[in-house]
Amino acid sequence: MRRYLVPLALAAIGASLGSCSGNQPQTTVDANAPATLTVDNQAFPDMDIYVLAEGQRVRLGQVTGHQQAKLTIPNTLLRGTATLRFVADPIGGTHAPVSQQIIVNPGDEVVLRIPPT
Repeated sequence: MRRYLVPLALAAIGASLGSCSGNQPQTTVDANAPATLTVDNQAFPDMDIYVLAEGQRVRLGQVTGHQQAKLTIPNTLLRGTATLRFVADPIGGTHAPVSQQIIVNPGDEVVLRIPPT
């Protein structure tokens, strides 16, 4: 299932779930299927991307400015009902905005858009 994190007006990044259509057929997803985070960095600075879960901060990777990258969310963070937040830490910057919470399941595809600054 694809879920979108879209920018909020007051933050460099933000989160809001886009709901999937209820008319789509339900499919069974393997509990070991990797969840992915596609980052659309529309800003100039390169970003280190982290996931926050259960008090842990785990680095997922780096996304160059004005580029997209697909990162894998570790399955160890997806046990039970995984409520995650994502951090985009600009390299050389002082402010690392944090997304709202989102529930992520194995096999989900999350999209994080970082708007231009």
